[in-house]
Amino acid sequence: MDAINKEKFGEFIARLRKEKGLTQQELADRLFLSNKAVSKWERGQSLPDIDLLTPLSDILGVSVAELLKGERLSGEAMDSGEVETLVSQALQLSGAEEEKKRGRTRKRWKTLWVRSLIVSLLEAGFLIWQGETWESLGSSVFLVQLLCLLFGLWTCFFIKETLPAYYDENKIDYYTDGVFRLHIAGLRLNNSNWPHIVHALRVWTVGMPVLFPVVYWLLRSWWNQSLALSLGTTLAACLGLFAPVVVVGKKYE
Repeated sequence: MDAINKEKFGEFIARLRKEKGLTQQELADRLFLSNKAVSKWERGQSLPDIDLLTPLSDILGVSVAELLKGERLSGEAMDSGEVETLVSQALQLSGAEEEKKRGRTRKRWKTLWVRSLIVSLLEAGFLIWQGETWESLGSSVFLVQLLCLLFGLWTCFFIKETLPAYYDENKIDYYTDGVFRLHIAGLRLNNSNWPHIVHALRVWTVGMPVLFPVVYWLLRSWWNQSLALSLGTTLAACLGLFAPVVVVGKKYE
């Protein structure tokens, strides 16, 4: 049995789509995807996720086996062994592509974390140069930067992109990885919402160390920020990350 030919698969998808009178965008809309995903399939750059094969074959009017083989079978039935081999190859290719995608995403976030660290240090130096004391910054700017960068180090470099299968089978609202623990009561963690939660954590922990010194400086310079307000903004910056986590977690739960 020959391996799945992604170029042949892509050409077959494009031909079937045109026969149905569909644009790439229309096909993507029916699958709740972007037209970029369909474009990549048709150019032989990637394969659909395994759970998209059945709806895709239904839309294009062919069987899953024909879809993976990249040609119509003219009434010839494939034996179960051939079908199983095709599906297995699709799973392997899809898994390999997903792993490459995760690797690129993690590399990008590692770079963003390093940049966030550098900018944060420069901002802290600027505030000291402007006359802010170590004591005042220690309980506000430095605290936010330290906590966010430390947590961001975990989310950008070490956090796992997928959860064990038992998370999908049980109602679990916490995640533990070494010294790090994430516990959100009432939110069920699973592989549907976990990628979105990880993204929200990364955005907050990389962005807040850079944004907070700016907010602190504006409040201190323009509105003569009070101690109570300073403590409030510091607390909001440290604990505020749970808000986007809950929002996306519930949305994709």
